[in-house]
Amino acid sequence: MTRVADPVERARALLRLRRPADAERELRGLLAEEPQHVGGHALLALALIEQRKVTEAVEEAQESVRLAPDHWFPHYAAAQVYNRARRPDDAIAAIRAALDLSPEYAPAWEVLARAHLLKGEWRQTADAALRGLSIEPQDADLVSLVSLACTNLGDAGQARAAAAHALRIDPESPTAHFVDGRAALRFGEPGRAAESFREVLRLDPGFGAARDLLVRALKQRNPVYRRLSRLRGRFPQGWRLIFLLPAVPPVIVVFVVLALLHWVSWVAEAWTTTRLTRGKATRLLFEGVEARVAVLCLGLVVAGAALLGAGIALGQDALGTAGAATMALVTPVQEAAHTGSPRRRAILYGWAGLLAAAVVVSVLAAEPGVALLILYTSIATVWLATPIRGRATAGL
Repeated sequence: MTRVADPVERARALLRLRRPADAERELRGLLAEEPQHVGGHALLALALIEQRKVTEAVEEAQESVRLAPDHWFPHYAAAQVYNRARRPDDAIAAIRAALDLSPEYAPAWEVLARAHLLKGEWRQTADAALRGLSIEPQDADLVSLVSLACTNLGDAGQARAAAAHALRIDPESPTAHFVDGRAALRFGEPGRAAESFREVLRLDPGFGAARDLLVRALKQRNPVYRRLSRLRGRFPQGWRLIFLLPAVPPVIVVFVVLALLHWVSWVAEAWTTTRLTRGKATRLLFEGVEARVAVLCLGLVVAGAALLGAGIALGQDALGTAGAATMALVTPVQEAAHTGSPRRRAILYGWAGLLAAAVVVSVLAAEPGVALLILYTSIATVWLATPIRGRATAGL
């Protein structure tokens, strides 16, 4: 008769198969019989964090450490939980405790590297990954972390070499293809980056970051979009500089030029996105909302141009100015669409809606001054959105 595996082994297998809910059931059954089972609490923490049950996962991780503070595995599991909970300082403390007890366990160095990655500490990320590679030289994930750290450090040679090495170790690793794409995109090879991100999605269709970066790579292949992005990137969106205007009035000219540059870039992005959504090979890369926003922005340009032309032809200043203000609405709409936080995005969409309503009012009231104010306010949203967005859009 075949012996049935114990609950811990079944839970481990279920976690490897990405079935955390089933693993949780196994472990809760185990802990009902053995409440002091250290491994049960540690693995339950991992199963819970996979289901985004952060508070419960942290509690289970802390319980496993309390039961066995002199064993490395509870600290190791706790560090993984803290990383997933985006608490890198706690993760670093936990994994340091694990490494003090078992310094030759390469995956622990990977967890440490990932914790430093969350903090944007690229040099420490590379150092931790290299320490792990001194133990396991053929670990593709550790090599990939070295490549990613070097990419963010601006070291093109090391980033590309490490990515190529990761691919040689494991050609079927989505992570290896991902860092290869990141390096290519960072160092001016959008075509190659797109190929790498497509391969990531072939191997792991649920790799969301690869999908987002593939869209960016495809856009960067458009020479107009690429040049505008480079120009726009040279200038800070320093909304605090607005306070310089009373002291240095000529600065307003700079603000107007930069705001118009941003507007042109947003229109170019809408055009590029719309074109890609019509391609057979790329249409599935875009969510419905993203495609609709791009079409809306192009519609605002067309409608605004029509109103502007009509206003000029009919000699109606309010109508013509409202047309220009309608075209300027592209900036607040795009700023909202590209904000990561749902709450902040809703605020900016609300702001765009208010400006659109004000445009209608300016036409009905035949007040060109109101429309002109809306025009200036709309293109200035590129700065006004910055304090609203806060750190929500900060990323790697």
